[in-house]
Amino acid sequence: MYETSADVRALDDLLTASRAGGTAHLQAIISNDAAPSAVDLLPQLVGMRILALSTVTRSGEPRVSAVDGHFLRGQWTFGTDGGSAKARHLAARPSVSAALIEGESLGVFVHGRVERVTSDDPWHELVVSHWTEHYGTDPFTWGDDIRMYRIVPSWMVAYRRVSDGESHS
Repeated sequence: MYETSADVRALDDLLTASRAGGTAHLQAIISNDAAPSAVDLLPQLVGMRILALSTVTRSGEPRVSAVDGHFLRGQWTFGTDGGSAKARHLAARPSVSAALIEGESLGVFVHGRVERVTSDDPWHELVVSHWTEHYGTDPFTWGDDIRMYRIVPSWMVAYRRVSDGESHS
């Protein structure tokens, strides 16, 4: 986990505010027992997770694709080739939604805006270091125009199944 104590507090505040601002339907599905705190959630987001990432076409149509997601400092990071439709969508319309769904046991849903991680970005070193450690090579070496992004979340909710006898703090 790469989160600082300030990152954990900010994530906890975002999770709480997003759920509190949700509909009655959302709040009924993600009850107090099923809504993990940031401290409970973070260990479950370590490593690579497959995200369903939704972008928007020029004509306003949604497009969903799968990306390798890595959760760093309270934000999802992912990459794609610069020639992909996804990269074109992100350059023109940076609003995205992403979902991690692991059966009925874990779900994390986020809306936000992407920011491209470039060599002059403060996130560059962290992203390259983490991704290189995970995959064994610098992701920027995987092609001529590899682009890395992070999702700056404006809304995020999560649920996890609580088994009998388990309690949340």
